[in-house]
Amino acid sequence: MTISGQIRDYGDDVDTEISGRVWKYGDNVDTDAIIPARYLNVSDPTELAAHCMEDIDTSFVGGVKVGDIMVGGANFGCGSSREHAPVAIKASGVACVIAATFARIFYRNAINIGLPILECPEAAAAITPGETVDVDLATGTIRRAATGEVFQSTAYPPFMLELISAGGLVEYTRRKLHPEVANG
Repeated sequence: MTISGQIRDYGDDVDTEISGRVWKYGDNVDTDAIIPARYLNVSDPTELAAHCMEDIDTSFVGGVKVGDIMVGGANFGCGSSREHAPVAIKASGVACVIAATFARIFYRNAINIGLPILECPEAAAAITPGETVDVDLATGTIRRAATGEVFQSTAYPPFMLELISAGGLVEYTRRKLHPEVANG
């Protein structure tokens, strides 16, 4: 089953399929471009989302929809190690980020907050802004809906799918330590 914008709640049967419209950016999109430094005193994800990408794409905040997919070039998320950047992207409604490569600290921060990201240079080069892309995190496949062209990224192992589905490392750990809270 394909879902738009979210991965189903944490559980044994984790949905892994995402379908969304693409917002595309180039190489070396740094964390200051994702969320400008003037908002680093903000911790509310909704407020961060209201300023996501505003310095490089004034249409993003007003146009992004829940379930959209962000595509970047090489070294996406470079710069400072602020967790605000993946939080702003996730809170804006972006369901997944695909890039040629990610800065390592951005990669870790994204996974830790439950934002799915996939490295695939071929997909990042071929995908165009505005098109619809289907992603399967369990298999690592990325498919251009209009052309049917398929790209292969690394699949997430089951425990990582659970972590992402839980909403990130903190919630995943909380649910593992306190399953009675997670189950109602």
